[in-house]
Amino acid sequence: MKINNDTDFVEVNKIVKAGAATKKVKDYELTRYACYLIVQNGDPRKEVIALGQTYFAIQTYRQEVADRFNQLDEDNKRLVIRGDIKQWNQMLAEAAHDAGVITNEEFAEFQNSGYMGLYGGMTVDEIHNKKGLAVREKILDFMGSEELIANLFRISQTESKLKRENIQGISAASDAHFVVGREVRAAIKRVGGTMPENLPTPEKSISQVEREQLNKLKKRKKPLMLDE
Repeated sequence: MKINNDTDFVEVNKIVKAGAATKKVKDYELTRYACYLIVQNGDPRKEVIALGQTYFAIQTYRQEVADRFNQLDEDNKRLVIRGDIKQWNQMLAEAAHDAGVITNEEFAEFQNSGYMGLYGGMTVDEIHNKKGLAVREKILDFMGSEELIANLFRISQTESKLKRENIQGISAASDAHFVVGREVRAAIKRVGGTMPENLPTPEKSISQVEREQLNKLKKRKKPLMLDE
């Protein structure tokens, strides 16, 4: 990509105060590409340069992850999102505990509220029955990638809301979880998406997909990098 001094580095005049008077000083408006060039060629010992390099490194990594994710088949997408949900659920559990959701019964109530918001009033048991699952099977393990993403958004945004608003008490925490779930549902409806309870239930559980992937890796003739 070539630098265009006319568009990437635009010279502008800026008015600044100097005591009681004002004066014009030369300034520049930079495009994102110009900022990238400056940061990547700057002195990383300077804090602003170090922060800029970190920012662009993270953004590049995110794009690489997104590109790889789009190339995955449905089962592998499910594996990736389910892994993210496990991590976010742990953070949500910690945030809920800090908000005063202590006992197993309270946490079950808290979780149920989130599902009811997202699934139009359906409880965990009702979702479980609709999917036709056995007693010990987890509903998150029998969701397609689209349904998992909706739940990942519900979980991550509830965790943020509990912390951001310093919500306290089982009742307030459950209400917050319900509201976030309801808002995610409303967003799906606005864009013309399928409601989560109407999405198809995969035949394979996440555990079965994981076992199949492990078997494929074991059959590889070339050893994995981790084994080298």
